[in-house]
Parts: sequence; C-alpha cells; structure tokens
Amino acid sequence: MAGEMASETRYRTTLPATGHSEVNLCSVLSLGKDLSKITMPVMFNEPLSFLQRVAEYMEYAKLLKQAALETSPLARLQRVSAFAVSAMASNYDRLGKPFNPLLGETYELQRDDFRIICEQVSHHPPVSAFHADSDDFIFHGSIQPKLKFWGKSIEVHPKGVVTVELPKWNEAYTWQNVNCILHNVLVGQIWMEQLGVLEIKQHGGANLKAELSFKSAGCHSKDLHRVEGFLVDQDRKRLAYLYGKWTESLRACEAALYEDAVERIKRERSPQNSPGHKKVLARLSSLKVGAFKPLHQDAIDESDLPSDVDGVTVDEIPGSTLLWEVTPRPPNSADYYQFTTFAMSLNELEPELKEHICPTDSRLRPDIRKLESGDQDGAASEKSRLEEKQRVSRKSSKHKKNPPNESVPRWFLKGTNNHTGLEDWLYQGGYWDRNYADVEDIF
Repeated sequence: MAGEMASETRYRTTLPATGHSEVNLCSVLSLGKDLSKITMPVMFNEPLSFLQRVAEYMEYAKLLKQAALETSPLARLQRVSAFAVSAMASNYDRLGKPFNPLLGETYELQRDDFRIICEQVSHHPPVSAFHADSDDFIFHGSIQPKLKFWGKSIEVHPKGVVTVELPKWNEAYTWQNVNCILHNVLVGQIWMEQLGVLEIKQHGGANLKAELSFKSAGCHSKDLHRVEGFLVDQDRKRLAYLYGKWTESLRACEAALYEDAVERIKRERSPQNSPGHKKVLARLSSLKVGAFKPLHQDAIDESDLPSDVDGVTVDEIPGSTLLWEVTPRPPNSADYYQFTTFAMSLNELEPELKEHICPTDSRLRPDIRKLESGDQDGAASEKSRLEEKQRVSRKSSKHKKNPPNESVPRWFLKGTNNHTGLEDWLYQGGYWDRNYADVEDIF
C-alpha cells in the first residue's frame, strides 16, 4: 500500500492571505448555547473544515509507526499514548472555529507513511467519521463535537471513541479525547486547557491501560497544560509513569523512578514529621480530576493517579525517555490563524490533486477558499449559499426513500466496534478506487 501513497513533496508554509479569527461571542450567543447547532458568522472561522481538523490527528503519525516496531506491549502503549497526547498540540492558541462540514462532505490526505479519508456522516447531530491506514497501523473512529458557550468560557466536548490497531501484534487501543476549555473569551487574557482523564485501553495481548490526567490550572500556573499518569496492568500494578505538557512533550520512566523522585522532593521541602510533611503524606495519592470525565469510561481509581498537591510536582526525572516533542510552529504562525506547519498544507490544492480528488472534498469548498484568500465577505456569501443549498436538499429528500434526518454516507456505515462493543461508523472501503460516479453535488 505504501506505493499507492503520495510521494513526499514540499508543502506550502503560508496561506494566500493573512487572517485572524474574532473571539468575542457576546453579540451572537446565550449561556449554555450549543455552537454546533447554530450558524456562526464567518469572522469566527479559520479556513479549514472540521474534517481537516480531524486529519490533524495524523501530524505525528510516526509515533504509531514507532509503536508497531516495538517488541514490548508496554513500549507500544507508551508510543500510542504519546500519539493520543500529540493530537491535542495543534489546538494550542487556535481561536478560530473550523467550518461545519456539509452532509456528505469528504476530505482525504496522503503522505508517505499514511493516508486518511474523512466523511461527514450525519448533520444533526454532526458526526465526522475517519479511517487512516498504513503498512503498520490502522486508525479509525468518529467524533461528534459539542461546543458550548458559558459566558466566560467555551467548552469543547469531543464525543466519540477512536481506535488504533496494530495488525502485526493483533492489538488495538481505544480512547476518548478529553475536553478543551477556552477561558476569558469575552474579557481578559484568553487561555486554553485540556481537562479530564484520558484512559487508553490496550485490547489483546497484555491488556494494559494508560490513565493520564490533564491538569486543571490557572493561566499563570506552572502546571498549566500539564499531563501525567501511569500505565498499569490488569492488577493495577504501576508499570510506568508518563508526564509532560500537551503543548510541548511527553516523557516516560519506570514507576519506581517516579516514586523515588517524589520521596526526594518531599525530603527537600518538608522537615520529617512536621505537620506540613504529614499533610503531604495524607494527600499525596489524592487527585482532583476535572468535571468532564468521558461517560463511556470505566470508573478510574483516582488514588492510583499522580498528584501535585501542596506543590509536590515532579519535573524531568533522570532516566526518562522522550516519547514525543512538538514541532515548533513557523515564525509567521500568528499571521495565519496560529496554524502549525502541518495545518498550513491541509487546504493546499495543487492542479494534479484537483484532477483526482472526490468532488465533495473540503478543498473544493468555495467559502473556505475565499476566507483563505482574505475575502471575508465573499466567504460569508458562499457560506450562506451552501447552507441554503443544503437545506433545500434536505427538504427535497422528504419525498425520497430516506427521511431527511437519516444520512446515507458513501464510504462509512454504522456497525459495532469489535474492541469496544459500541456502535460506531466503520469504513466500507472503495474510496481510493477513485470511482466517484453519482456523487452528490454539495458545493
């Protein structure tokens, strides 16, 4: 399959025009409003479809390739955990809202080491399904994003389970992403945090589990963006400790090294048997987990998660392994919606690519293309036209076999995830055959 993928080329590092997304939502929203159910002005958007944001998962796909090369189940889980954390790094400082995909919209992306196809499989509720594959791994799932405005903050709830399969080892890994909170969207310094517990289950083989806590912290806290937790076996024995910041890097070490580091810090900071020291000992195994724990997850014994109470925070531990480090953003990122270098390339449309992509591909959306080129008024006009066209199409479908609220996706069908037992959207194959006959004209 690697031979079918696009050869590595040099991708663009700027957009056709500079641009910045507005953030102040006071004039258009009310408290508790679900942003996924309303039409937002174009000034709040960045020039990408949500399907393209889903494809940003793959920026650090090399971590999955590395996982497939590991001979130890523990080492494979570490690499997959790093991949799960790395997928959040591109969110940092990205204040623009991606365009809501139209029903039936698709997006494909090919690189030397993977290819991914995404499709908008439902409009109400909005659901985006995706399937990525390579010689070493399969990555698939669906996301039903919910965005809510709470006066001072916006909460992004990425509902949906994602799955990584490593065929060589007959293993799979499943998880649901934690929530993203954007603070001070009306007044003050805007800051962002990922919040909650990320549980990654390993299916097959050793059946290990990663339990990572994304810390809640103020915008000036030294623990802002911090993530840490343990990899445990079926008996909940701690095997490894993972730690870092989702905006920077993730490291791993043996659990014993973490325990030694905690004891050293305790000895340095608290006299033996002092009230303060006893307080640390009493509370060391406690953890205040954020209020947004994914509903599908099993109950997690919070006493088994790391703690940073009373200032006991473990920084870099000697003997740790660097699993992942973020790629620095280009110097001009602030002029282009805070895009990463990877994001800069997602809407690039070269002539040879235009000849063979599906007519429903996000790159062909005129509203996104106009915003990317700096034509905000033109983008708003095209956005309104596409939304009206979609409404007319849905009304006309009332007279057809399928009701308007039921989507009939081209490339995905509802089925059961064999690893979780939950209903999901599963790829049916055929997209890369390039047979796009009878594809609906949605643009």
